[in-house]
This record gives sequence, structure tokens and C-alpha cells, in this order.
Amino acid sequence: MAVRMTKPWRPLTTEQAKKLSGNLGVYQLANDAGDVVYIGAATGLSRYGLRGEVMDKADAPPANATQFRVEVNTAYRTRHGELLAAHMFDHGALPIANTDVDASRLGRLSPG
Repeated sequence: MAVRMTKPWRPLTTEQAKKLSGNLGVYQLANDAGDVVYIGAATGLSRYGLRGEVMDKADAPPANATQFRVEVNTAYRTRHGELLAAHMFDHGALPIANTDVDASRLGRLSPG
């Protein structure tokens, strides 16, 4: 598996979110330019898994998010941290809407 998520973007709408499964996993939200603005996870506490998480974000998009992509993954905590660390490596900062994450607690990646 690649460190960075490479799945295609989908429009961030309630209709698109309803097509998702209730599985655990991770997701990214981006603006019109494709810049990742939020990286989230559907955990065991998430209502309706990825579907519920993305539906909530579609109802109130953070940081002008207009599109999303998901990855089903039962190791969602590890994968979430990995995606955040890769974003830090690439951009020197967390996505703008990830104010719920302490960057000092993330591991360091040197992806190729």
C-alpha cells in the first residue's frame, strides 16, 4: 500500500456519502484545487462508519471542502497517523481543518 492516498476524488455531497459503506477507515477532504484540508477516521465510535463521518462533513464542510476520498482500513488509527505524517512531510504542516490533532504526537515519515 502506498503511504499517500491515491483514490479518485468524489464530490462532497450527501448523495455521494450515502453510497459509502458503514466500514471503519480513513478519509480525506479537499477543496476545489485538490488541496487536502482535513484527514479523518471512522472509528469504532463513529455512527455508521465512513458513511456517517462523510455525511456529517457534507452537511457542514470544513475549510471549503468540496470533495472526498475514502479508504476502508481496520487499522484506521495507524493509517490516520500515517496520512497525517505524510502530509506534514509534504507540506510542513497539518491540513488546515485538522485542529483536533497535536502535531508533536505524530511520528516522522520520510516517504519516497
